[in-house]
Amino acid sequence: MNSFDVVVIGSGPGGYVSAIRCAQLGLNTAIIEKYSTLGGTCLNVGCIPSKALLASSHHVEEMGHFAEHGIEIGGDVKIDLQKMIDRKQTVVDQTSAGVKYLMDKNKITVFEGVGSFESATKVIVTKADGTTETLEAKNTIIATGSKPSSLPFITLDKERVITSTEALKLKEVPKHLVVIGGGVIGLELGQVYLRLGAQVSVVEFADRVIPGMDAALSKELTKVLKKQGMKFYTSHKVQSVVRAGDLVTVSAENKKGEIITLEGDYALVSVGRRPYTDGLNADKAGVKITERGQVEVNDHLQTTASNIYAIGDVVRGAMLAHKAEEEGVMVAEFLAGQKPHINYNLIPGVVYTWPEVAAVGQTEEQLKEKGIAYKAGSFPFRALGRARASSETDGLVKILADATTDEVLGIHMIGARAADLIAEAVVAMEFRASAEDISRMSHAHPTFAEAIKEAALAATDNRALHV
Repeated sequence: MNSFDVVVIGSGPGGYVSAIRCAQLGLNTAIIEKYSTLGGTCLNVGCIPSKALLASSHHVEEMGHFAEHGIEIGGDVKIDLQKMIDRKQTVVDQTSAGVKYLMDKNKITVFEGVGSFESATKVIVTKADGTTETLEAKNTIIATGSKPSSLPFITLDKERVITSTEALKLKEVPKHLVVIGGGVIGLELGQVYLRLGAQVSVVEFADRVIPGMDAALSKELTKVLKKQGMKFYTSHKVQSVVRAGDLVTVSAENKKGEIITLEGDYALVSVGRRPYTDGLNADKAGVKITERGQVEVNDHLQTTASNIYAIGDVVRGAMLAHKAEEEGVMVAEFLAGQKPHINYNLIPGVVYTWPEVAAVGQTEEQLKEKGIAYKAGSFPFRALGRARASSETDGLVKILADATTDEVLGIHMIGARAADLIAEAVVAMEFRASAEDISRMSHAHPTFAEAIKEAALAATDNRALHV
């Protein structure tokens, strides 16, 4: 029987990063992955492939603005969707191969098959051919991730009524894509096909899209996407999704009881994700699964079985790849006797539409709910020289700071390169910077990052310089 200090079940960003850190710390480590490629949802059917398609479709969108830059291109633009999909797959394959290289480099043993518990110290690997192998595990880390959720009355045929997985490999650009759910996944993939020529309608139960983020970001993103041609039906509850041949009919009811009917050739169901513990046999190891389907953990991410830990989408908290990575590292270091920590308030959230949306810390709505006195400062991208030079004037940066101490409590932004700019906000808040601290930092000119400095100035006695 193979014996290991640590067995990781699942090779997504949380799992493989945790395995690497365990190996770095001298622990004999194995990782189990049921699919033939490493990387989990993020690398294979999530973060990486969606960003590849967003990049390809962004080029199409940019071509529509070439003329204003004095660039003339003759003839009609031709879109080869299959070539885009093929390029996406090449990026996925390269990235997955990179994870395999890291496993080999760090001498991590990889087992292909489904990992399940026989007991708290024995993990069975069931291979595709039905054969099994038993691993002796001093410690186990559950990193099995999540799967797309649906609604009870929706039949996902994965042809016309699809999830994000199928949306990443369509054979044609939809004529009318109806997106059910106005969260990150729905908006990102909706924008991909909007750029490629599809009509896109988004149906959202909440009163605004990206409802978990600051309302100012939701308002600005909605305005920009409407300008691009996307249609929104917020405060609408989907009642039925019916397919008849190539036609999908989505019916939804608003708060007044009025029914709308949208007819499209595809319906993308993007109503969130659920923790994936199918086939894990957690009960055999004494691991408790909550009513929400999550693995129950304490502050050290330790399950109800003392030698078993869980990380990422399968436990409480935001379902983010980088959150899973941080948790994977924390567990590895805890097992090695160190005292790591994670400040969950400082894990940023990003929407990779264009303009990008990013945020860290508390929203204005959360501060109001908690009764925390705060001051706010915002600055529009249109007032930036770099933004005008780049024709990227949509967006803003908003900074929330404690009314008494001036400590930054939240930074929210929408605009070009927001996904990268948010790192400055995380660093500042990690070191408990005040709005004035940020306002006195020199920011290179002309850059998009100047919007952060100006928003900090606006939050500090309303003294932004360029508005």
